[in-house]
Amino acid sequence: MPVFSRRLALLCAAACAAAPWPVLAQSDWPARPIRIIVAYPAGGVSDVVARAIGEKLAQRLATPVVVENKAGAGGTIGMDAVAKAAPDGYTLGFSAISPLVLSPHLGKPPFDPMHDIAPVASVMYSPVLLLGTQALQARDFRGLMASAKAHPGQLRWATSGLASLGHIMLEHIMQGAGVQITHVPYKGGGQQLNDALSGQFEVLSTNAGPAVMQHIQAGKLHPLAVGAPQRLHALPQVPTLSELKLPAANLSSVFGIFAPAGTPAPILERLNAEINHALAQPDIKARLQASDNVPTGGTAAQFRQQIAAESESNARIIRAARISLN
Repeated sequence: MPVFSRRLALLCAAACAAAPWPVLAQSDWPARPIRIIVAYPAGGVSDVVARAIGEKLAQRLATPVVVENKAGAGGTIGMDAVAKAAPDGYTLGFSAISPLVLSPHLGKPPFDPMHDIAPVASVMYSPVLLLGTQALQARDFRGLMASAKAHPGQLRWATSGLASLGHIMLEHIMQGAGVQITHVPYKGGGQQLNDALSGQFEVLSTNAGPAVMQHIQAGKLHPLAVGAPQRLHALPQVPTLSELKLPAANLSSVFGIFAPAGTPAPILERLNAEINHALAQPDIKARLQASDNVPTGGTAAQFRQQIAAESESNARIIRAARISLN
């Protein structure tokens, strides 16, 4: 081999050896199945949506996409598995943003939410409905606030648990409107809804869904406000909390796709593009809307900014309200 060719070969070999392995792997990605870790149990809305997105990714990327459920600790277990996976584009996570923006302010998670996880794309938001039960005389939000001011601490507001999204919403409302309402935390939403129907308390906050909508249509629960970026098509007469001059309380459950930090940027960009393409398909839109969820999408940078802003807001209200799980 000529001296020049030998030197060129040696330089190429040295450059390849020095390059980080993810860079070398990008050109042929994906070359094997992709795994999506869903941070919730099988059969729920999150699982159904993740599998639908996975089917679209499998078609577009021409590789199998396998869904694995790792539920527990409000999504923290699943997101911890994502954080600790190899950053090679073959492990993704589907979760609400609460393990990143809420849980860290209530305890020490097993991973760093802001440095170990890479947001890929926002997928959907699940609106949070503020509902009155038959025990509440007021029939709109302004009437609720008037009653709360006239009778401090007498109104009872049920949520799915201490330090839940509904609890954070309640604290923002009390702080923003200058009222006192008694928090009634449940362990999950099933018993909370049963007790709401029997008038065990005046107000509850819960995610929108077919069962809740049926009770609203039957007149057993009446909507007062909604936590969502805009009014719902199913309840066009119900204002958002932003419209009611309480923007900090205008919270909804946001879900997205995540990857381990350090995943190569070209892979993240391709995934973001494919997820946005999937969310634009009529069948995916219909599936989300059937469960009263709203497709979102957007860039990874926008999703990252939303997560950072909500985390900061949660930190402030948790400190101010002295919320603790202990």
